[in-house]
Amino acid sequence: MPSPYSLPDMLERIYENQLALEAAIMDLSMWTANHGGPQVDENVRGALATIGDNAGHIKQGLARLKAQGPD
Repeated sequence: MPSPYSLPDMLERIYENQLALEAAIMDLSMWTANHGGPQVDENVRGALATIGDNAGHIKQGLARLKAQGPD
């Protein structure tokens, strides 16, 4: 297990934060869409698509860092 302040651990926490923000933004997007803000909802969903696209890349990078062993 990496130390709590190792690069892989810090990046893992950043990744987890990204997923939490993605979920919160999705909730706001759905609320906006239901309250007459389709343009805002469309913009937010575009940003969410970028977050989703990058999440897979980040997860693969984390797996490679962890496979390399301790830093």
